[in-house]
Amino acid sequence: MITLSILGQLDLAAVAHSSAAAGSGLVDPFVFRLSIFVLAVFVGYYVVWSVTPALHTPLMSVTNAISSVIVVGALLAVGVTLVANDAGPIWARAFGFVALAFASVNIFGGFLVTKRMLGMFQRKQK
Repeated sequence: MITLSILGQLDLAAVAHSSAAAGSGLVDPFVFRLSIFVLAVFVGYYVVWSVTPALHTPLMSVTNAISSVIVVGALLAVGVTLVANDAGPIWARAFGFVALAFASVNIFGGFLVTKRMLGMFQRKQK
């Protein structure tokens, strides 16, 4: 519900105007993308912290699914072919490797937490 209220407060005309301005070169693309990132952080914060404790296990499953998509993107970034005299792909490979490592840790930890939480609902063996 909080997400809908946040999104309901956004003026769609202002969003459309800002995206048109970004496309025409009036707004620096870095500033435009940074503002989208900041908005995503706020929306993500309110979505995650408004989850009831009973829904934490499904939330972990969704987090694992999102991390698996990040792994696919990181593998694509790591697989970028090197172009002669260009430092960009080397940075792409380095950041792709870091993203791959972090997402792998997140997936592994998510499965451990999910397994432990599901173990709490099993009957104790005598």
